[in-house]
Amino acid sequence: MHAKTILIATHNQGKVSEFVSLFTPLGYAVISAADRNLPEPDETGATFVQNARLKALAAAQAANLPALADDSGLCVTALGNAPGIHSARYAAGDYPAAFAKIIAAAIAENDFRARFVCALCLARPDGSTATYIGQADGMIAAPAGDGGFGYDPIFVPRGHTKTYAELGSIKDKISHRARAFAQIAAALG
Repeated sequence: MHAKTILIATHNQGKVSEFVSLFTPLGYAVISAADRNLPEPDETGATFVQNARLKALAAAQAANLPALADDSGLCVTALGNAPGIHSARYAAGDYPAAFAKIIAAAIAENDFRARFVCALCLARPDGSTATYIGQADGMIAAPAGDGGFGYDPIFVPRGHTKTYAELGSIKDKISHRARAFAQIAAALG
């Protein structure tokens, strides 16, 4: 195995692809929980940090490798910061329907503010962990673009006029995940 290997504790190929592009320049080989057929633990935490830690520890101990887990989601002001930690379940595989509910709530409240939050937890097989949090503030918008995944087509980050789904490689530099990852990269030296 590669001298510097990290296990990404997810079965979400969109997240794996983002982490490959982030870790490769640091000299890491990236494998996923799906590559190792690891089960996904139930996300029983009440926060992004708790869920990221739960997933990272389970993967690190099961694979006996350093593991990184992400728990992230969209927090919409008009929905009282929902869907938040329940972002994937809120969509239930039907993102267009979730987009419609979110946009309708933003219109009804006349409040389009939103933020993406990402908690990254790096766990080692010995049970030690470190957690890093990134956030990107922005606005809800009509769906646009075909890049990215999840809620990317309806989120316009502050300082931009295009959605995450339209920004391509720019998203990799400014996203909530990129901001959390910058902290890990600094810690890894």
